[in-house]
Amino acid sequence: MKPSFGAVLALCCAGIVSGADISGTIVIQRKLTKSKVTSEALLYGRGITVELGKETGDPLSFERTHTIIYLEGQLPPGTGSRANETVELGQEHRQFLPDLLVVPAGSTVSFPNFDPIFHNVFSLSKARSFDLGNYPKGQTRTVRFPNPGVVFVNCHLHPNMTASIVVAPNQWATRAEANGDFVLKDVPAGHYTVIAWHKAAGFFRTQVDVVEGRTPHVEFVIPLAAPNEFPSAAQR
Repeated sequence: MKPSFGAVLALCCAGIVSGADISGTIVIQRKLTKSKVTSEALLYGRGITVELGKETGDPLSFERTHTIIYLEGQLPPGTGSRANETVELGQEHRQFLPDLLVVPAGSTVSFPNFDPIFHNVFSLSKARSFDLGNYPKGQTRTVRFPNPGVVFVNCHLHPNMTASIVVAPNQWATRAEANGDFVLKDVPAGHYTVIAWHKAAGFFRTQVDVVEGRTPHVEFVIPLAAPNEFPSAAQR
């Protein structure tokens, strides 16, 4: 029998709230991401030529692993926070590695430069805007992300360089595996919205109830947009 809200609240106050894993699958059957068009390295300016990293692997696996899944909903007091976590998003071979991060709100991201050329990391996103200035190989800059949202990252000096940081409202967030599977572990009992985000396709949502002893399973079918129908930022 599904526990009442009062029963869940009583367990929260007693500090013995139990929950379960949320498992799920991302279904993507066609390529969604546009191929990058990049100028030759010689056009980037004088100095050392740095080869551009190449996209490799199965395109559908790429699409699935570029889907972020996270939770929204009221959590028991004292849960859902991993403050002061630091994650690295490097710059190497004139690209961001990785090009997609998911972190809980309150985290710090370090942007080390591994290339023998200058980079200038910046973002104009509403969730977190910044400009780290020019800095050379061996140096890094850090940015704290206090608020949930999607942050798009670029480099002033190399227009091909793009990355996304999804700042989740709590610690229950992950990237899908190559086959589309994902798990949000040890979610406290309660009612939540599970959100899937893909840069080209946008946001997808479904509701789920977490009850001790059960492992709810959700599935997101992310449709294909025609080449001239990729959603704009305003539509996402």
